[in-house]
Parts: sequence; structure tokens; C-alpha cells
Amino acid sequence: MKQKIGIFTVVVLMSAFFIWVAYDFYKAYEVPKKVVLQGEIDAQSYAISSKLPGRIAEVFVKKGDMLKVGDVVFSINSPEITAKLMQAEAAKDAAAAKKTQAERGARKEKIKAAYEQYQKAQAAEDLMKKTYDRVEALYVQGVVSEQKRDEVATKYKAAKHTTNAAKELYIMAKKGARVEVKKAAAAQERVYAAKVDEVDAYVKETKAYAFHDAEVSEVLLHSGELSPSGFPVVMSLDMNDAWARFAVREDYLHYFKKGSQMQLRIPALGKSYTFKVSYIAPMGDFATWRATESGKAFDMKSFEVELRPLQKIEGLRVGMSVLVEL
Repeated sequence: MKQKIGIFTVVVLMSAFFIWVAYDFYKAYEVPKKVVLQGEIDAQSYAISSKLPGRIAEVFVKKGDMLKVGDVVFSINSPEITAKLMQAEAAKDAAAAKKTQAERGARKEKIKAAYEQYQKAQAAEDLMKKTYDRVEALYVQGVVSEQKRDEVATKYKAAKHTTNAAKELYIMAKKGARVEVKKAAAAQERVYAAKVDEVDAYVKETKAYAFHDAEVSEVLLHSGELSPSGFPVVMSLDMNDAWARFAVREDYLHYFKKGSQMQLRIPALGKSYTFKVSYIAPMGDFATWRATESGKAFDMKSFEVELRPLQKIEGLRVGMSVLVEL
């Protein structure tokens, strides 16, 4: 009886040993299971906004519309800009008038008046010269006192100075404004012309145009609503600039080499397509750390990986799931 129990015990131990060896061999040569990672499709989005604050006059598109470059998307009503344009144009006209006045010089009537004043002063000078000559002759004869001669001489000198002053005023009227005044007037006109161009540029901004071929994805403001400066009124998506985005744990990152090509399956389309790895970057620490199994010495960090299709995919939409087997 004891001999049978011993044999049974040996058989059980041997069986357990062979089972353990077989299991280790199985684990050692077991084909690793494929890992499937899930990502999603994303695309380039554009915010169409206006530089000007104002009230939305009209939105010419709706969700799902296809935009071409140059299409009018919406318009803004801004009476303040129209008023500023009128002010700038009036200031420009005033500056242009002053420039013309400086270039043309004095009016013909003013030049003639200056000439007449010059002639009047000249006539007065001639008269005073004759008077002085007579008084001087009488003074020599002793008929006129020295005091009287000095008074006439002073009046004659004053007449000469008056004639010179009138002559200079006449010459200045003929020449017109100084070169510096003309340059200042021209510069002033350019300043106000630039202000008109500036306001006119803002006026053009009352209409917003599409700057990419894209599809309208969202209309955030509608007619009658106030739009702050730079606030997006319409959002659009360019599906010709789409990519697949994955959050890849770093222990799987070696499968994604930049520039390498991979087959990705899009369940919504029921097909697989070739994509190329175009971008790899670490994701934010606040949500990408993951603890490893107990006993391991580090935690796993996630990386954002983008892959772009090598050809255009018909029917591709933002948010579609994408699968890749590693």
C-alpha cells in the first residue's frame, strides 16, 4: 500500500513538472497579440472674422456650404466707419486746397495791389527828393534854417525806406510762398491722403471674404448680433488638409517613425488607406501619464502622433474613428 502511494506521488510530481515546462515553452513561443490603437480624423479649421466691431448686417452662408476663395461670407454695418471716412476725405480736400494755394502763390489782385503800393511809395520818394534838393539849395543860400533842412532830409530817407519795403513786398507777392511752406503743404496733403486710405481699408473690412477653399462647419453669429473685433463669425474646415491623430503610449512609439507609412482602417468608410507619419510630439503632462505594472520603475507618457493620407479620401469627415494594428 505504501509503495502504491509513493508511485502515485511521483507520478503527480512528474506530471506537474511537465505541465509547468510545457506552459513555459508555450509562453516563450506564444505569438504576441496584435495591439489596436484608435485615433480620429482631424482637419485644418479657419476662423473667418472681421477687424471691425459692429453689428452683423447679413450672413451669406450656412453650415455645409462650400466656400471658394473670394466668396463673400458676411457683412458688418458700421456707421462710425462711414462717418470717419467722410471726415478723412474732408480733411484731405482741405489739405489739397492749401497745397494748391501754396503752389500758385498770391492772387493776381494781391500782386497788383502790392505793385501799386510800390509805385505809390516810389512817387512819394521822387517828390521828397525834389523837395530835399530845393530845400538844400535854399539852405546853401542861407534862406532856410538847418533845422528845416534836416527835417526834409529825414522825410526823404523815410520815403526811400518805404519804397524799399514796398518793393520787397511786391517781389515776395510775385514769388509766392516759400519752398518750405510748399513742402509742408504737400506733406500735409499726403498725411490726410494716408488717413483716407486707412479708413477706406477699414470700410473694405465691413465685408468678410473666404481666404481658403473650405466647408462651413459653424455659424457663430447671425444678422443683427454684435460682433467684437476679431471674433470668429463663421468657422470652416478644409478637408483637403486632413490627418489622423493618435495618442500613443511611449512603449508603442517605436512603431511610429517619422516619414514611415502605415495602413489605417476607417470603419465609417469600410476601407484601409495608406497614411504617412508627419508629426510626433509629447502631449501635456496633466493627462498623459499612466502607471505601469507594479514593480516597474517608471510611468508611461503619451505622445501625439499625426499621420496624413497619401491620397485624397472621398467621404472623409472630421471625427471619424481610425484604427491601426501594431
